[in-house]
Amino acid sequence: MTIRVVVADDQDLVRAGFAMILDAQPDIEVVAEAGDGFAAVGLAREHAPDVVLLDIRMPGMDGIEAARVICAETASKVVMLTTFDHDDYLFDALRAGASGFLLKDVRRDDLVHAVRAVTSGDSLLAPSVTRTLIAAFTSGSAALPLQASRLAALTARETETLRLLGAGLSNAEIAAALVVSEHTVKTHVSNVLAKLALRDRVQAVIAAYETGLIHPGTRAH
Repeated sequence: MTIRVVVADDQDLVRAGFAMILDAQPDIEVVAEAGDGFAAVGLAREHAPDVVLLDIRMPGMDGIEAARVICAETASKVVMLTTFDHDDYLFDALRAGASGFLLKDVRRDDLVHAVRAVTSGDSLLAPSVTRTLIAAFTSGSAALPLQASRLAALTARETETLRLLGAGLSNAEIAAALVVSEHTVKTHVSNVLAKLALRDRVQAVIAAYETGLIHPGTRAH
């Protein structure tokens, strides 16, 4: 299967560089490039790509608003591009439905891995962005609207799956912890996402924190 990508960044060299790296992969095709959010939304509607790489700060419609529209209107996965790991728009982008963040100085191999990962249903955050996210939860500045009462919709096993997701475990690690197959874990994860109306694993991690299911520093056991 060929992964179809739209790259949106207002810096020509950055956009061209990312497109060149991705187009060089046998399983990835850059179907279009955009220099602002309006163009990115239009191209996402036109091409229905698997992944849209969106710069956070662009003229006209910024990446946050573009992500909100793309995630609401299409099935495309959105990965935000940022220059700074302390970007003020981190949480707004995650609320908008972004599947992850990459810093613009990302290594070639990590960029390619990111596109493949979100296409397969995984989510990602650059390590430094993850630290920013956890620090915000520690300080209480990332309060989000999901209430703990929403967890009542989950079965006991689904709640435990969410807790382990929040602790950063992979499907294989969750399977080992729960002594079940990876297929069963995938079913639990899918149920959690559906019942809590979450787009992907990034939002599941956030949900685990905002409902108080886990706290910064929690370790799986």
